[in-house]
Amino acid sequence: MGRKTRQVRVRDLVIGGDAPISVQSMCATHTQDIEATLGQIHALRESGADLIRIAVDNKSDVAALAEIRRRTDARLVVDLQENFPLAELVAPHVDKVRYNPGHLHHLEKDKDVRLKVEWIAGIAKKHDIALRVGVNCGSVAPDFLKRYDGDHVRAIVESAAWHCDLLDELGFTNYVVSLKDSDPQKVVTCNKAFAERRPDVPIHLGVTEAGLLPDGVIKTRIAFEQLIPLGIGDTLRVSLTLPNERKHEEITYGRQILADISAGRYVSVPDFGKGLNIISCPSCSRVENADFVELAMRVKEMTAYAREHKLTIAVMGCRVNGPGETDDADLGVWCGPSTVTLKRKSETLGSYRYQEVLPVLRHELDRIIAAGVR
Repeated sequence: MGRKTRQVRVRDLVIGGDAPISVQSMCATHTQDIEATLGQIHALRESGADLIRIAVDNKSDVAALAEIRRRTDARLVVDLQENFPLAELVAPHVDKVRYNPGHLHHLEKDKDVRLKVEWIAGIAKKHDIALRVGVNCGSVAPDFLKRYDGDHVRAIVESAAWHCDLLDELGFTNYVVSLKDSDPQKVVTCNKAFAERRPDVPIHLGVTEAGLLPDGVIKTRIAFEQLIPLGIGDTLRVSLTLPNERKHEEITYGRQILADISAGRYVSVPDFGKGLNIISCPSCSRVENADFVELAMRVKEMTAYAREHKLTIAVMGCRVNGPGETDDADLGVWCGPSTVTLKRKSETLGSYRYQEVLPVLRHELDRIIAAGVR
């Protein structure tokens, strides 16, 4: 394909054009735990991270970020999610900001989205930082879902393209785009469509909620092996559910996948995806209880008996991804600080303590299987 995008600069790092594909990850420590966050930044850099993302949800996080910035020269990205008004406060301390088009409607509801994006772009321009337009399957902007009758793939692509067009109109071009889903084939479809629509825009690749090992790496490879040889993908993240002390493995796997693709080594998994699918969000600083990672592992172990059944079970670790990204799963658990919300599709079945939810989940899984789902 020979796709060659324009170049985006994140401080001294070039993304796109003929630059090498950069690899990034996200801290899983709480941002306000400055020492732990700095320790993880160091571990990620030692593993070869080009960019390191941090979540900032409030002004206390901003204060911690300022101290983190003072003590490290790592290239830092801030993930704003539902808190885009914090952009002005975080911009002096980072090299890049990610905003989610699907979360812009949550705050300042009476303000037009165009004006919100114009404000964010103005902040980025003033501080000479990059932006990522990060569109996610579990939080697609409601107006785009409505416009395309619930067609997630088209809504994701059109939302990303609309924001690119708007940023261009505003005279801001130092941005990349991500179009992510937990289904690797949807990631392939979305990114191919977007790359054809906007061949000039650098793309951040990732399979969101890829989950636990080894499935999380397999899902990621399925997408990357189809896209990167076509020239689609300028920076990437392997999003895995891992304990904090192993977070650097996201970088290790990302580098290995790139090396394998470059050498023509591909992984063929013909039967993968035909049975039980467990998706779980990557451990990050928004996880409200560290037991989330252990629970995800226990869910995988407990449900092994159902692996031949084509079902999806979602294990989500926070309020940002929890509600929306369990709606499409046959069964979902959304983990809060002390309790877990159990869902079947969009229906809430109840709230349980971490140590109580597994037997209830198994009971509901048995009910679905008994009803004849294969």
